[in-house]
Formats: sequence, C-alpha cells, structure tokens
Amino acid sequence: MKARIGYFPPEFPGQTHIFLWREIHALSELGIESDLVSTRRPPKAIVSHSWSEEAQNNTTYLVPFGFKDFLGACLEILRAGPLAWLHCLSVVITAKDLSFSQRLRLLALILPAGKLAWLARDKGWSHIHVPSCADAANIAMFASILCGITYSLSLLGPTLEGYGPNQEQKWKHAAFVLIMSELLFKVAKERLAGFLPDLVEIAPVGVDLDEIKRHSPYIPWEAGTPCRIYSCGRLNRVKGHNYLIEAVALLRQRGIDVRLQIAGEDEKGGSGYRRDLEKFIQDKSISDYVELLGAVSEEKHRQCLEEAHVFALASLNEGISVAIMEAMAMEMPVVVTDVGGNSELIDNGVDAIMIQPEKPEEMADAIEKVLKDKGLTLSLSQESRKKVAAKFNHRISASILARCLDEIA
Repeated sequence: MKARIGYFPPEFPGQTHIFLWREIHALSELGIESDLVSTRRPPKAIVSHSWSEEAQNNTTYLVPFGFKDFLGACLEILRAGPLAWLHCLSVVITAKDLSFSQRLRLLALILPAGKLAWLARDKGWSHIHVPSCADAANIAMFASILCGITYSLSLLGPTLEGYGPNQEQKWKHAAFVLIMSELLFKVAKERLAGFLPDLVEIAPVGVDLDEIKRHSPYIPWEAGTPCRIYSCGRLNRVKGHNYLIEAVALLRQRGIDVRLQIAGEDEKGGSGYRRDLEKFIQDKSISDYVELLGAVSEEKHRQCLEEAHVFALASLNEGISVAIMEAMAMEMPVVVTDVGGNSELIDNGVDAIMIQPEKPEEMADAIEKVLKDKGLTLSLSQESRKKVAAKFNHRISASILARCLDEIA
C-alpha cells in the first residue's frame, strides 16, 4: 500500500511552483501519494503553466470557508480538547517579537488549522509536508497540535526572515526540516539554535532533465546581429531586475544590439513592482529593447531559453535559483550574481559566470565578454548541463523527503 501525505504549498499553483509539481510526481514514483492542499488560490495573472488547471482541480483550498468546512474545522477543534487548546494559546502568547495585531492574526490561523486537521483525518494522511516556512507552516503546526499528525517544512530561501515571525515554534514542532542550501543550513543552525528538530537535511531542489533540454544545438551570438538576453524571476526587488536593465542600457551604449526579455510577474498580478520597473525602463529610454513577459508557461520559458544567446539574473539574494538551474540544463551561457547559495550550484568561470550584486557595469562587462569570446561561450554551454545532471535533478529532494518520512515512521 502506498503512503499518503498532505502536500501543503501556499497559494498553489503559482508561477514559481514548477519544481513542486515535479517533486510531487517524483514522490509518486517512490510510492508516496500526495493530496494537494493549499491556503488559497493564487492571483490569476500568475497562473501560467499548462498543468495549472489540473493542479487547481486537484487541490483543496483552506480559504474560503464553506458551511461544511466551518463545521468540520470546529468539530476537529472541539475533539482536540482543552490540553490542545491551551497548547495553541501558549504558542500564540509565547511567540517572540509579535505585535498585538500579529498575535490576533496568529490566533485566527487556528480555524484553518482545524480544517487542515479535519482533511488529514478524512483523507487518511500519515503526514503533512509544507514546502514553505511562512503562514502555511503555522497552520500545519496548529493542526499537528490539534490532531497529532506530524508535519515537515522546506526552507527554500532566499532568507529565513522572508517567511515571517514565529520561526522558532514552527521549527520546534516540526518532525523534520529540509533546507535547500548549505548556506541556509548554517543560518538556521545559528538563528534557531535550541529549536531545530532532530532531523534536518540539506535537500536542493532540481529540474527534470527529461523535460528541460534543447531541441537544437546552442549557437553563439554573431557580431552585428541582435543579441537576445533572457532572464526569469518574479518581479520583486530582490531579483535585481533594475540592475540587469541598467546593464542592458550600458551594452547598448557600447554599440551592442542587445534585447532583454524578463519572464515573471509581481505578487500582485501586475499592479505591484511591475509598475516601478516599467517606469525605470521608460526613464532609461529603452522601452523598445526590454520586454516584461509576465508569468509564462513552462513551454514558453523553455522556448525563450532556447532562443536566447545569454541567460542573466542580477538577484540580490537566492536560496539556489531554480531559474539558473533550468538555464544551465538548457546548455546556456549563464551570467548571474554571486549571492545566497548560487556558489553551491556554480563553479565560477567553468559552468557559469558570477559577478557581484548591484554592479550593472560588472554585469555588462561579463555579458560582453561572453558574447565576444566564442571559446568561453561554448565551454560554458557544454559544462553547464553536466553540473545540473550531477547534483540538481528533481528526484534528489523527493528521495530525501521520502527517506525522512521513513525515519519518522
């Protein structure tokens, strides 16, 4: 009989959730069936993949609540009894560095936790995995207190702080935690000393090499022709898109006909940081050469990679970028920033080029060097996929998750 778990990503399926979809299928190959549950539906503007409709149809959402949901959640909370209620209240009261309104918000998460516990009992889950350390982790924690089901977390970066407060208790109550990079593992050991569960594993996510591959050989740029640069990352300041745009402006000033496409949307579905970037592009007078594609499908993403001469990403921080892994798997010359866990993916100068963050001139220099040195370009192209195949395929994180489930069982 296959094991059955609840797989609980927030706002699923979003634009960055390709690797989660792959992990779910890799778990199934290992004999672990996953029932998808999520906090709420994502904004329509960031639902872009060919499998998104199937994923939504197979996902149970905690919000909004129907009458049956409310009744089931309340019954589960009542069934838990006074000791569990006191435990939940203790978590709310003792959580560090929370304002009064934040404590009320944390308290309010007990109701969706009741629904999650009800789903766990109804569907016969043995465990809940949360590939996040944000509010979904709080909900799983309360559900665990209410009904006794174990849960685990994945820390995917780029920072621990980005997942909100109450990290100590989220981790303390977890059966195990998977951490994407060695750098984040060191951060967690430092900042959460005394609250780590006994089982913590480094588990880098990866790409499906059967899907992410070229259909035609990579061809370097020829001087005098348009150069296509492609970047992929949600429209957020941490992705450093403004620095890459500035580098493109510098390259054009040097007489290189570069064209930049950026795939990804902001968290508000286009009404947030996108507007700042659009104004920045206009101010640089390069609107004809920079295109914001919005959230794109997996197929469109692969097409853009295959058609580009260079992949570039100017992030200010990363866990380990899946977008970079995918570009390397597509045998692209890659120019990115040396931040977060990127150095765990890249041997600088061997399979990709790394530069310092917030340095548009350095980014422009590195891209120009790659474009003009065909020997370097072809060498990077040939080595990049080898690295991903060796250390960052999508089955690695699934196999580590499966092993951890066996250990706690």
